[in-house]
Amino acid sequence: MSDQEVQQPADGYRAVPAQLDLPSMDHQILELWKRNDTFRRSWEATKDGKRWTFFEGPPTANGHPGTHHIEARVFKDVFPRFKTMQGRRVDRKAGWDCHGLPVELAVEQELGIDDKSEIEAFGVAKFNELCRTSVSRYVGEFAELTNRMGYWVNLDDAYWTMDPHYVESEWWALKKIFDGGLLAEDYRVAPYCPKDQTALSDHEVSQGYEDVSDPSVYVRFPLTSGPWQGADLLVWTTTPWTLVSNTAVAVHPEVSYVRATDGASQLVVAEPLFETVLGSITDDDGKPVWQIVDQITGAEMEYWDYQRPFELVPFKDRANFVVLADYVTTADGTGLVHQAPAFGADDMAICRAYGLEMLNPIRSDGTFEPTVPLVGGVFFKTADQALVADLEARGLLWKLQPYTHSYPHCWRCGTPLIYYAQPSWYIRTTRIKDRLLRENEETNWYPDTIKHGRYGDWLNNNIDWALSRSRYWGTPLPIWRNDADPAKMVCVGSRAELGELAGLDLSELDPHRPFVDDITFTIAGQAGTYRRVPEVIDAWFDSGSMPFAQWGYPYVEGSKEKFEQHYPADFICEAIDQTRGWFYTLMAVGTLVFDQSSYRNVLCLGHILAEDGRKMSKHLGNILEPIPLMDEHGADAVRWFMACSGSPWSARRVGAGALQETVRKVLLTYWNTVAFQSLYARANGWTPTGSAPAVAERHVLDRWLVSATQQLIVDVTADLENFDTQHAGVLLQEFIDNLSNWYVRRSRRRFWTGDPGALWTLHETLNQLTRLMAPIVPFITERVWQDLFVSTDPDGLDSVHLTSWPVADESLIDTGLASAMKLARRLVELGRAARADAKVKTRQPLRRALISSGARTQLRDALLAEITAELNIGSVETFHAAGDVVDYSAKANFRALGKRYGKQTPTVAKAVAAADAAELSRRLAAGGVVKLDVEGVGEVELGADDVFITERPRQGWSVVEEDGQTIALDLELTPELVSAGLVREAIRFIQETRKASGLDVSDRIRLEWAADDPEMAKAVAGHLRQIADEVLATVTTQGAVGQGWVDDAETGLHVHVEKA
Repeated sequence: MSDQEVQQPADGYRAVPAQLDLPSMDHQILELWKRNDTFRRSWEATKDGKRWTFFEGPPTANGHPGTHHIEARVFKDVFPRFKTMQGRRVDRKAGWDCHGLPVELAVEQELGIDDKSEIEAFGVAKFNELCRTSVSRYVGEFAELTNRMGYWVNLDDAYWTMDPHYVESEWWALKKIFDGGLLAEDYRVAPYCPKDQTALSDHEVSQGYEDVSDPSVYVRFPLTSGPWQGADLLVWTTTPWTLVSNTAVAVHPEVSYVRATDGASQLVVAEPLFETVLGSITDDDGKPVWQIVDQITGAEMEYWDYQRPFELVPFKDRANFVVLADYVTTADGTGLVHQAPAFGADDMAICRAYGLEMLNPIRSDGTFEPTVPLVGGVFFKTADQALVADLEARGLLWKLQPYTHSYPHCWRCGTPLIYYAQPSWYIRTTRIKDRLLRENEETNWYPDTIKHGRYGDWLNNNIDWALSRSRYWGTPLPIWRNDADPAKMVCVGSRAELGELAGLDLSELDPHRPFVDDITFTIAGQAGTYRRVPEVIDAWFDSGSMPFAQWGYPYVEGSKEKFEQHYPADFICEAIDQTRGWFYTLMAVGTLVFDQSSYRNVLCLGHILAEDGRKMSKHLGNILEPIPLMDEHGADAVRWFMACSGSPWSARRVGAGALQETVRKVLLTYWNTVAFQSLYARANGWTPTGSAPAVAERHVLDRWLVSATQQLIVDVTADLENFDTQHAGVLLQEFIDNLSNWYVRRSRRRFWTGDPGALWTLHETLNQLTRLMAPIVPFITERVWQDLFVSTDPDGLDSVHLTSWPVADESLIDTGLASAMKLARRLVELGRAARADAKVKTRQPLRRALISSGARTQLRDALLAEITAELNIGSVETFHAAGDVVDYSAKANFRALGKRYGKQTPTVAKAVAAADAAELSRRLAAGGVVKLDVEGVGEVELGADDVFITERPRQGWSVVEEDGQTIALDLELTPELVSAGLVREAIRFIQETRKASGLDVSDRIRLEWAADDPEMAKAVAGHLRQIADEVLATVTTQGAVGQGWVDDAETGLHVHVEKA
């Protein structure tokens, strides 16, 4: 779209080319928007409207954006555009996630750091400064992607979670949570990454499971006291490395346990598992090897001593005896559970209750203490091999088998996690479980199954949020602890508060480590100095705080008003894995701080896969880079695919094939219709000025299209209000197909002659259709708006994105006409199928078609004319009117009759089959009721719904029947019909020659012709006036074939065409 094009006269359409380069068009439109400041103006236009808020889930810009980043951005753009067009004020504040482990790992890799201890040697201040730089390294690439795909979001006023005001907002929230007794330190077993040396929250753990094969071992624990002394407890575990720390063996107090023998040794297992573990073992004769010799309950085994499998680390006090635990199950294993309290939450709770010591020989990097024999210095997962081998050598390994299961790994670095006892700070979300469930009930989830499924389950199984991280680049936990009395703590809510406590002006303090760590204070009358605890917080708390922290609430001037205006959000959207990430933390933080969830509506999107169905990865070589993808297919193709192709909630495959189909079926079909309107309007000198003809006075096709357009507005609006872009896309695609392949196809002759009714109708339709499509495909709709509407209305809005959303005039919706047109199109489809079955081309006229009397009563005469013209037949008649050429058969509708006659229905059906089917057809078609005297039943009244009438013509017809509709074509060809068919072939060939010659549709021509076939020559000569009118020939001459003539081998026709 050049400046020269923009300055064309504003009294008519621009010339719209038949071909369109979508990627090139994108760049032209981007330049137009930039030049006209369209985004800002679209927001300005509705700034006084009722607010509609969406929250941007902040990406971390320390890596290249991928194609998956387009997906959520499409939805985040579609609905704000839609709501803006409806007159709502939609503030679109972008954001950047700055803190957390991903950023630290990237910097560690740059520095070649392998261990956390090296960071402190390098210097925390320098390390965090590199983290700060890393965060913004790829902001430019994300901004380029945002611009290229047409995502309108305010990047100039984006929030950054590392901004001091943002951090200070989080301190305010944490203080509120702390003061409410919901933030506390506890010594618990928590998931822990030994590579990054920090705990993870439960929602982080859920994102990193991988299937692994571990050694599953059954180990003998010899009993050293109790009635069964000398027998071995048989214990099953999939973590042999924890056996080094074995402290106890747990049994269920109410489960029965058996002592069994094979004659040489004795084993103890739960009775419900005896058959699975031991009873199924047989000798060579098929006899059971193991026999039960005694049985007691678990409660009777309490405090029995046993010999632990390894003596590698010492206990100070008594340990290694049987304990009781209700959590022990008999679903698998042996019913005896080995306890290592340092590595299991249930183990810790049970062993604490028994006053047992907690033994932890594993260091923070995941390796055993160097002093531990056999496995000293070995990584915990690697230690399994040596430990199992030692058990086998000492005769304690009863059975070893591989066990494939899902094991948690660090979602960022991929290291196997360890459940590790350590002090950590927790937000007691379990105490607000009922409030979270209440807020979930008030939230609309798309799809709805997430509400009480994936997300509801997550809330019902909620555990306390492990908030603290033993790291460096993050929001510092604002708790200062007294070094003389650690029980005394102060949670600081702002830099001002900290400054008052420290007696310093801290208004310019960078509230990050190490600077904040240097601030200490004392409190009068108390011994000791208050020093900040060393932890930072989970970066997910950062993103969950964005509804208020983005404004610097409550300290920044005006932040309270802005927060109140924008809380809660009307809409958020991310991939489905965020149910346990951002979706959860937004709801949790909002409920903790404001007793209200942060959002009302949430879309959970499926993941984007490569075209081969696999996850995109560099390793597999199936990565699709986002900007090259759009530069190949156009941004609109990618946007339409993301929003409308398949269920957004399911995983979908994206690739060249899917995008090309979108281009072909949707975008280019729409574009071709626009080009068609421009071509014939310009050819006829028509412009949309003056008054349009009254709809009621227009052609039936125009009235149908007006009605269909108004219905489309109703339905697409309802879909988008319900966040259903998929169904909206289905409706739009069907409409575009109907518009092009039915309305334009059937109206072509009227456009050719410049019929104002047709031109006005398509102009109005394209105006409304373009606005309906604009939120989804903003580029091509802008181009169409410029070409058709800006050019014809210089005083109108200069962008489709400044226009309002269409509002349907429901008085124009004619459901009867819509139903009748649907029937007409269905009969046309069946008629085409009948021609194909008979191998008769559509260009060959036929005398008549037969349809059912029921169908005929639904069709207006104007629609019959459309059927005859489209199928190239002389007339449409009913089977009944055709008389003797049709055979009839009648069959009872058992479903309808069964409701009235029950067990007598077969008798009635037999009478229907024996009746005169032709007479039944005639009387039922007339709308009457047929009465039959049925033996054993009496008089039976039959309506049209009670009987299936089949009407089938006799020989010489082509019949197609489908979905209750039948059409029959009369295949008899008279000489006149054959001649008419030849004329149609001649017109087809001359029109193709015109087009190939580069002539405009309105150009007049001189036509010379010759024919090899006498019948063709006779047909052409006899219909020259008709042919000349069709092909715009001012002169027609039969001559001798010469140079420059074009030949049609199929018909033996030769023509020479030149502009008159």
